Amino acid sequence: MNAQKPRVIFLMGPTASGKTDLAIALREHLPVELISVDSTLVYRDMNIGTAKPTTEELALVPHKLIDIRDPSEPYSAADFCADAEREIAEIHAQGKIPLLVGGTMLYFKALLDGLAEMPEADAEVRAKIERDAAEFGWPYVHQQLANVDPDIAAEIHPNHSQRLSRALEVYRVSGKTMSQLRSEQEQNSPMPFCERFDVVQIAISPRDRSVLHERIAVRFNNMIANGLLDEVQALYNRGDLHVDLPAVRAVGYRQVWDYFEKRLSYDEMIERGIIATRQLAKRQFTWLRGWQNYPSAPLNWLYTETEAGISLSKQEIVRCALNFIEPAAI
Repeated sequence: MNAQKPRVIFLMGPTASGKTDLAIALREHLPVELISVDSTLVYRDMNIGTAKPTTEELALVPHKLIDIRDPSEPYSAADFCADAEREIAEIHAQGKIPLLVGGTMLYFKALLDGLAEMPEADAEVRAKIERDAAEFGWPYVHQQLANVDPDIAAEIHPNHSQRLSRALEVYRVSGKTMSQLRSEQEQNSPMPFCERFDVVQIAISPRDRSVLHERIAVRFNNMIANGLLDEVQALYNRGDLHVDLPAVRAVGYRQVWDYFEKRLSYDEMIERGIIATRQLAKRQFTWLRGWQNYPSAPLNWLYTETEAGISLSKQEIVRCALNFIEPAAI
């Protein structure tokens, strides 16, 4: 490990790429403790649709930042940064290496680049944005954002409703764009993450996108077979949850919720769930393809197949990851 800076490992990738399996396997080779970087795994009672590690897996390999919120409680990137920094410090104090694993790229980015202080949410402003979206569509809202903050609009897909709504809300509430607030924050920010830590970044992914699409379809159908409808039914029956909450809007949960609301048929729910998961994977790829290569922490791609399309064994994938991690310690 770098003599000056304590080590931190980032393990990123699109959904269904094998991040969790690799993280658990790495624990057999390195003195790592796992920190989940996932905006849905923070919620209790949301296990099947989030592909949460099983009770047995968590008993053998604990993950920090799993099951720390009720689905009625929103969880932000700022919340994550505060929690992750605390967990990183505690793991380093134990003489171990934090391994941050997940697919919520915004959270990784927030750790690396910091977050500007943003105004509190305004329900009235957000409701107006939601009404505009319902009448004119989210691409219209995206254009409204682009008119005032083109830099942030360029980072957000026109169909990413939650981020679009928040970015436009910030401007309408504060009179300042997210870009302005970020710029102001950078002038007074603490030492950047990559200057405080020896960071190793790995992105795991199939080489062929069609392989991922097939995995996503199989996994979603398995979630249905394993009781996803019963899981969402229990949340639906609570009566205090609604579709504006981030937990309910999570991929898979929103489609099953719409099925219970009779907005989708059973077959439509399955189809929309798979499509939404593929769209999530596409957004994750977009984040990673544009990922900044920090001079001291370049992004290392770990493909799970050879160029000839032959799948790597679990042992070969672990060996590839170790090859990225261990030279960085020299």
